[in-house]
Amino acid sequence: MLRNRRDWQSLAYILALPLLVAYLWRHPYLSLLNGLLYGVLLFLTLGTGVIHHNHAHLRMWNKRWLNRLTDFWLTLLQGHPAFVFYPAHNGNHHRYRHGPLDVARTYRFGGDTNHLLGYLLHPLQATVVLYPLIWRWLIRMQRRHAGVLNYFLRQYLAVGLLWMLLGWLDWHKFLLLVLLPQLHGLHWLLATNYLQHAHADGGSPVDFARNFEGLVNQLLFNIGFHTAHHHHPRAHWTQLPGLHQRYRHLLHPQLNPGPLLPYMFRTFILSLLWPRRSSRSLMSPGKKNAN
Repeated sequence: MLRNRRDWQSLAYILALPLLVAYLWRHPYLSLLNGLLYGVLLFLTLGTGVIHHNHAHLRMWNKRWLNRLTDFWLTLLQGHPAFVFYPAHNGNHHRYRHGPLDVARTYRFGGDTNHLLGYLLHPLQATVVLYPLIWRWLIRMQRRHAGVLNYFLRQYLAVGLLWMLLGWLDWHKFLLLVLLPQLHGLHWLLATNYLQHAHADGGSPVDFARNFEGLVNQLLFNIGFHTAHHHHPRAHWTQLPGLHQRYRHLLHPQLNPGPLLPYMFRTFILSLLWPRRSSRSLMSPGKKNAN
């Protein structure tokens, strides 16, 4: 019933995450093992965000009821409704792909930057402009498809009920094992927009996104092949490595920086000590001023 059998990896992530939370909830001891498991838990929140992203572009199952069940499962795991991807990501970011009409374009906030502070603040800034977009979309749904609106609102209700239950059971464990990891995953999910687009050219047909290779990209379902994903949004994540090769040679070399973690170290840390390692904007002054 899976559209692609490789999505067993996606299932493994979203099943392992709550099992790991349950284990740490029952064994709240300070130990090296639990510290390592908590690190795995935080990583799984990143993977779950990517799975949510992929599921919003290409439904994981051939059966509608399984896709809806997955919507609610992802909603509970992430602590926010799965439907928000449709107006905020598919309807905005993919439609305008970092151009002047993309409401969460990185150069909207404090100028065209690519540094550590911009990376840390971007999720908060993006949330401020994306949620009005989401609410306007919900209002349109109310006028056109009341049943769809009710389905989306039930996702909010599911999150609220889960939080209340877990907080009632043990609010200390809830904060540490559930809410904090969920906020970590949400921050990374929104900050990924900054990693992939900061200092890229929002007016270019190809140079609007940065692409990452390496092990982290493979563990996160090839999310780093961002140019190929934008041009083929319904391609399964297993197809992206081949599609990436079509665009790799067309991109500015700065947009093929290699593995993610070395890029982040060079751009956000090393550049503070060695300015020559700082990122350079690919947007012309005229484009920046126009936006």
